[in-house]
Amino acid sequence: MKILYLIADGMGGYPLDELGGKTTMEAAVTPNMDELAKTGIVGCAQTVPEGMPPGSDVANMSLLGFDPAEYHTGRGPIEAAAQGLELDPDDLVWRLNLVTVSKLNIDGIMRDYSSGHISTEVSKPLVETLQERLGNDRYKFYPGIQYRHLLVQKDGANDPDAQMRINPPHDITDKSIKYDLRAISRSPDLWDLIFESKEILDSREVNTSRANSIWPWGQGRPLNLPDFKEKFGLDGAVISAVDLIKGLGHASNMSVIDVEGATGLLDTNYEGKVEATLEFLKENNFAFVHLEGPDECGHGGDTDDKVEAISRFDALVVAPLREALKDEEIAWIITCDHFTPICERTHTMDAVPFIINGPGCDASNVETFSEQTAESTGLKLEKGYELLSYALEKVGMK
Repeated sequence: MKILYLIADGMGGYPLDELGGKTTMEAAVTPNMDELAKTGIVGCAQTVPEGMPPGSDVANMSLLGFDPAEYHTGRGPIEAAAQGLELDPDDLVWRLNLVTVSKLNIDGIMRDYSSGHISTEVSKPLVETLQERLGNDRYKFYPGIQYRHLLVQKDGANDPDAQMRINPPHDITDKSIKYDLRAISRSPDLWDLIFESKEILDSREVNTSRANSIWPWGQGRPLNLPDFKEKFGLDGAVISAVDLIKGLGHASNMSVIDVEGATGLLDTNYEGKVEATLEFLKENNFAFVHLEGPDECGHGGDTDDKVEAISRFDALVVAPLREALKDEEIAWIITCDHFTPICERTHTMDAVPFIINGPGCDASNVETFSEQTAESTGLKLEKGYELLSYALEKVGMK
């Protein structure tokens, strides 16, 4: 039997007046997920443990079966694993966004956490320039994908001034940055680095994009996860556009499959992801397929695009996989990592709806797949990291 684990990042949300009281999941056209929900197990899982921030790093670690309370060290270390960075145990790895702020002072507002979804072709030279001009024995810049980059602080895990919490920039869109600047001011070196970076990014000779500041956050020591195959007995791969998911895959010794044209946005290469999944499953038995689009639309507060992203997930990912594998013995797990409600424009702590469909699964008999129908079944896994084990048990693979 083969396991297909499909993640529509940030798919969950709250009812909206503009949709007649429906959520974006309820408004989307999802006949394939609806059918799998009706004939399979439907419930909710608490992917973010109490007391932890509801980020994709914590939630996707849970979905892959690893307890974040035990293994999570920060967002930056996960993405460093994706890049294969060689790190010392006491290094501190920061996730580094290129952002747009109205001004870099206590009156400033976070205008855009992604600098207009800056492309990698534009962002990479900017980060390389920052490294050339500001990199030193203590701080080193590493370019990543689009707006997502890394800053490594040598021996930073032992620096008490670096143990502050900076808000993820997508959590404070159109909000004040003064509380974060006050936290950053505890570290004079980091403070200077941010303001020196802004001077460079403000130069039109260096930068013509909307990026006008760096934003370090999500810092932690290097990540160590158990071996996925040893833990679950599965030959698995992750397929995603974002370094976060790739990092979780690398750290747990899974295969990590890159798909050309996978953007993490509404225009991602759906066909390429499906083809890569099917090719991998010819010789292996577990694929974790992650789509970022619904989350990005949630952060952007774009209702129509989020409805479209969920509809495309059903039509361009779930549907062709069902058709291609209709004669195979397949177990399906379909969910989201967290909610990204349009009205909040950031992640929330809500338990996420899930489907498990495969041999041995009783029919839920719900008519559609949504936040409300999942909650109506009364099935809730309080420890979200047990979802994968629960599914394997239900389909007879554990």
